[in-house]
Amino acid sequence: MKLADFDYDLPSELIAQHPQEKRDESRLLFLHRQTGKVKHFIFKDLPGLLSQENLLVLNDTKVFKARLIGKREGFEGRIEILIAHRLRDDIYNVLAKPSKKLLTGTRIVFDDKRLNAEVTGRENGYTQLRFNVNGCLYNLLDEIGRVPLPPYIKRDAEKWDESRYQTIYAKNPGAIAAPTAGLHFTRSLMESIKSKKINAAYLTLHVGYGTFKPVVEEDILKHSMHKEYYEITHKTAGLVSRAKTDGKKIIAVGTTVCRALESAAIKRNAESSTDLFIYPGFNFNIIDGLLTNFHLPKTTLLMLVSAFAGRENIMNAYQEAIRHKYRFFSYGDAMLIL
Repeated sequence: MKLADFDYDLPSELIAQHPQEKRDESRLLFLHRQTGKVKHFIFKDLPGLLSQENLLVLNDTKVFKARLIGKREGFEGRIEILIAHRLRDDIYNVLAKPSKKLLTGTRIVFDDKRLNAEVTGRENGYTQLRFNVNGCLYNLLDEIGRVPLPPYIKRDAEKWDESRYQTIYAKNPGAIAAPTAGLHFTRSLMESIKSKKINAAYLTLHVGYGTFKPVVEEDILKHSMHKEYYEITHKTAGLVSRAKTDGKKIIAVGTTVCRALESAAIKRNAESSTDLFIYPGFNFNIIDGLLTNFHLPKTTLLMLVSAFAGRENIMNAYQEAIRHKYRFFSYGDAMLIL
């Protein structure tokens, strides 16, 4: 299967630069998985599309302020840092711009003088930094860091992004990108779902830089995924297991939930890191439905939804969304595949 099979043309004006004023007033495209037929809804219609025979599984990861601005000690000139993931102790892999002058031993002083770092090496496109901080790094980042908006959002993060680029049920810090399918939920919508006796369960998968990593190999089987940490609690594992036994449909809220559940089924491990690459031909063991946003061309996320619903169905649905001027990507509209 070739990379070109997952390409499509998207008018730039359909790339959402801001969220809808109200989360649950995003549009919702319903795709019938077997027939490929589509219908158009508003996200607040979701409870009416679900039943007691469904179990929603959501990702409660929390985006931390992973973007920092600083400079090399003794030099002028801005250095922008995106913390990708922790390696060990106080050493992290980061993406730096510009990075060429960040030689081993270089010290970086950030805008807030309470934080500095030293370059300890470079590997696989990452710069490795040892952060020098008194106390918890995440707590300090919450004060001085910036929201790590995706690169296709062509503006600086604003104050309100701190809440809007976060699900209402975000709990466990560690992600550098939001699980965007969950951004549409409101507290009133969750109450409506609960009132219909539709169960919800939560797991954690910390979304990493791999979610933005482009696929460059024309033969997609040569692509390697970045690892992302996930954890499924005993309670959630029990709810999923009982739902499967009772013949209920498991609906993953987002590709991250899908990857965590399917990884756990393969690994038989409820806490691990996953580099599972899901593309057409994959045999799904757990999920029966998928709620997701619209994804970039030539990405592993588009390949995942194509694996679940069929490439032709997905490509046709995307063209339908473009014709109806749906809003795409992180702050865009959603799709429910059942």
